[in-house]
Amino acid sequence: MSGEASAPPATSPRAPRPGIQKSSGAVTKKGDRGAKEKPATVLPPVGEEEPKNPEEYQCTGILEVDFAELCTRWGYTDFPKVVTRPRPQPTFAPSASTSEKPTVDDQRLSGSCSLNSLESKYVFFRPTIQVELEPEDKSVKEIYIRGWKVEERILGIFSKCLPSLSQLQAINLWKVGLTDKTLTTFIALLPLCSSTLRKVSLEGNPLPEQSYHKLMAADSTIAHLSLRNNNIDDRGAQLLGQALSTLHSCNRTLVSLNLGFNHIGDEGAGYIADGLRLNRSLLWLSLAHNRIQDKGALKLAEVLRPFELTHTEVVERRRLLLEKGSQERSRSPSTSRHGDSKTERDKNQLMGVSSFALVEKDKTQTVKTPKGLGKKKEKSGEVVKKEEKSGPGQSPTQGTPKKEDSAKAGKGKVTIPEQKLSKGKGAKTGSKEKRSILMESELVGEGAEMVNPLLEPVEHRDGKVFMPGNKILLHLNLLRNRITEVGLEAFLTVVQYQAQFAKSKSASKGPVGLLWLSLAKNCFSPQCPTYTMIQELMLPRDPISKCKHKEEEPVASST
Repeated sequence: MSGEASAPPATSPRAPRPGIQKSSGAVTKKGDRGAKEKPATVLPPVGEEEPKNPEEYQCTGILEVDFAELCTRWGYTDFPKVVTRPRPQPTFAPSASTSEKPTVDDQRLSGSCSLNSLESKYVFFRPTIQVELEPEDKSVKEIYIRGWKVEERILGIFSKCLPSLSQLQAINLWKVGLTDKTLTTFIALLPLCSSTLRKVSLEGNPLPEQSYHKLMAADSTIAHLSLRNNNIDDRGAQLLGQALSTLHSCNRTLVSLNLGFNHIGDEGAGYIADGLRLNRSLLWLSLAHNRIQDKGALKLAEVLRPFELTHTEVVERRRLLLEKGSQERSRSPSTSRHGDSKTERDKNQLMGVSSFALVEKDKTQTVKTPKGLGKKKEKSGEVVKKEEKSGPGQSPTQGTPKKEDSAKAGKGKVTIPEQKLSKGKGAKTGSKEKRSILMESELVGEGAEMVNPLLEPVEHRDGKVFMPGNKILLHLNLLRNRITEVGLEAFLTVVQYQAQFAKSKSASKGPVGLLWLSLAKNCFSPQCPTYTMIQELMLPRDPISKCKHKEEEPVASST
């Protein structure tokens, strides 16, 4: 009876303890544990019921669902939630429309210090993935991650779920503890994302090796890049300047670059200026809140007006001109000779339709569609004229690149060796890709993107070669640096030159230089005459001030 009386405690809630196991309704004692424990260990533990493989999961395109499922499959029990990004206006601009939110906060603060009230107070600081949604189909448009460390495994999860977001346009990572290694992983996942992704912001992520330039590689599709608060110094600025352009390579997709709140000095500003010499895609540049003094300001101002080419640049220019001339000669006169011999041979058979025309069709089939026979004869004459122009040397060809840019883009001619490898069939398809990439850069002519800046028209003075300067850059912010009146004089010269150039070229299309220049809060008086002159010259160029002036005119006339 004592053995039977001891049975009920084994069936109590304490039964799952290791001492006693229950199996198929039978009760076992501690002495029988060794015989009955094996079947119990075969049972899978709770939470590990089935092996979960992240590779087998097919993303649905809903970030909240995909991220949660992939985190679970990767073994995360506590992970950030995907939430809609709150609008910043109510939090930063107290007004009548935001009166509801303070009342809720007041109620929380006035309530008892319970666990629920503490959780509600600090819910803002919990790690989240904030998203902005398209108003029409509620698809994810932008992603914001702020203030929590993004590890390698999280980036691996992103590489699975981000490619399914077809409308993703921007990724913003603020103080997420990036390292040089995780930055490389992040850059590797960018090509997997939708082609609509054009904006990347990595702010507050200082890196020991300052490898931010990898985001501006030749194959990068990023159009807007923000690198504020990353402790970038002159060494990092050197890498960024080289990524903008060198003698043999150039970034052709980046439209805006924000380098504010860093540690860039005169030397770093010089490297950025070197990158602007041959870059013809960057429209917007901010170097605000850095350590740039007059020496760096002079370097930046130098590339915005006619500047002298270095010896290596002159040599490269001559090489490009020779290569261009040889390409034209190989395309036109040689085929005309073969065409002449074949026309004489087949004259009686073809009755005026020469095989030269057929060869020319094959050569220029990208755009030159069949024309009249009389025009074909004229075309052969134009080809000879082109050879005469390109033959003698540099000076006769100075005016030809600009005049023939549109024709070259249509013919599929490629002047830069690097483009020859990347464009493939012709430059026309490349120009369409550029147009889709640089939606904001409509002011940049298609020909300017196609032709190497070294082939732009130049000016010869005193045995030196001068380029017209970078007129693609429209916005330059040098707020709160250490520039004095010496640097101001250099920028005044730039603004005067570009204003005069804009007047002389007003009828022609193309970029005319800076439309917005900020030099405030530097080491000079706001009442400085030079600074006042710069403001007066820039005011009619600023498109925002033009719009305001146009809006004020009807109001004044109506009153």
